[in-house]
Amino acid sequence: MSTVNGGISFWYAQDGAPAPREPLPGDTSADVCIVGGGYTGLWTAYYLKKAVPFLDITVLEAKFCGYGASGRNGGWLYNGIAGRDRYARLHGHEAAVRLQQAMNATVTEVLDVCDTEKIEADQHRGGVLEVALSPAQLARLKEFHTAETAFGETDRELYGARETSERIRVTGAVGSSWTPHGARLHPVKLVKGLAAAVEALGVTVHESTPVTEIRPKHAVTPYGTVRAPYVLRCTEGFTASLAGQRRTWLPMNSSMIATEPLTEAQWESIGWAGRETLGDMAHAYMYAQRTADGRIALGGRGVPYRFGSKTDNDGRTQPQTIEALREILVRFFPQLAGVRVDHAWSGVLGVPRDWCATVTLDRSTGLGWAGGYVGSGVATANLAARTLRDLVQQDSGQSGATGLTTLPWVNHKVRKWEPEPLRWLGVQTMYAAFRGADRREATGHAATTDRVAILANRLSGR
Repeated sequence: MSTVNGGISFWYAQDGAPAPREPLPGDTSADVCIVGGGYTGLWTAYYLKKAVPFLDITVLEAKFCGYGASGRNGGWLYNGIAGRDRYARLHGHEAAVRLQQAMNATVTEVLDVCDTEKIEADQHRGGVLEVALSPAQLARLKEFHTAETAFGETDRELYGARETSERIRVTGAVGSSWTPHGARLHPVKLVKGLAAAVEALGVTVHESTPVTEIRPKHAVTPYGTVRAPYVLRCTEGFTASLAGQRRTWLPMNSSMIATEPLTEAQWESIGWAGRETLGDMAHAYMYAQRTADGRIALGGRGVPYRFGSKTDNDGRTQPQTIEALREILVRFFPQLAGVRVDHAWSGVLGVPRDWCATVTLDRSTGLGWAGGYVGSGVATANLAARTLRDLVQQDSGQSGATGLTTLPWVNHKVRKWEPEPLRWLGVQTMYAAFRGADRREATGHAATTDRVAILANRLSGR
């Protein structure tokens, strides 16, 4: 059987496409209009409606709920957040510690809501294991582990080669770092369950309704305009399609493959009994999970960016990207050289110019937004949604400042990306530098990060 390429994602091929919801029937009004039916938009609708049941909330989605990154990601519910180190420099170490603690708690929050709302998303809290496969990666791993501990993650554990292999037998792994603040899940089952929970609360969801322009108190679509005191943009990697937003967040491409189900003997040879999510310390890093039905779903950067901030066509990815991801799979687990790749797909994630996730509400206009998660959105979207809820309630006089509204990522301002062709050239050069650095580190013996990668990080603002 040949590899299925695209079709949104493997997760949709496995769980089926959702039943379509009606598009916007014409001009209307609401108390809050949310643009985007992914995790951020749906979580925001959920928490706002729970907090203030009488609110009239409308969600507008261009395709269907979960069409974007929420239905294509690697299923990593974990405590990473983009920009924490920069926030520590800007606002002080303790402010960044509060942000990290909020992210740690978010993993539990999502799992608790799944229990409350009876959402079965194949969730399993096995933590996150990140491995090192070279002296340079091991040095970075130890620095990373020390940094995470300094931000209050005292329950994180550092392993040597033997302890790593006792968890997952990754060929050539010389060490790893494990945190309990992570879980594997099925992205589409989560987004479907969340959308159903939101509708059950009384939120109106319109699909097949692309928003072409957002302005104060207006969300404009081909079918009509929604007028609302608050319009919240929750569009992540698809933000560039909105009028005036082309250079706001760069739609970075990420691709995945899913293997056929492995045999019991194959799993015995690999280990992975704890079902941790798995990552590495490469510059062009990979991410993987052991799925509930016994596959390996593995992802990484393929073609990182399309000229002009274009996005893919329903998840199709390039043949060379599929082969590159398969090479990673076999490098990690040589015994799987003959395993079939059943599905391949891709999607985009939002990258701000300074690589910092943000949550904002402009109190003068009622416009709000959240995103720029840089690939860590499964959990971060939940924290962002609860923060948007608190910002709206604060602005409307229903509450005062909360612990979430005072976190350092709130109302953070970011400059726009460079115009084309500089944007395209910069991203291509950066990832070429990272891949070259990974190759040199893999074949070398130096316990230091490749100088080209250091330079690429500085120039990119990463």
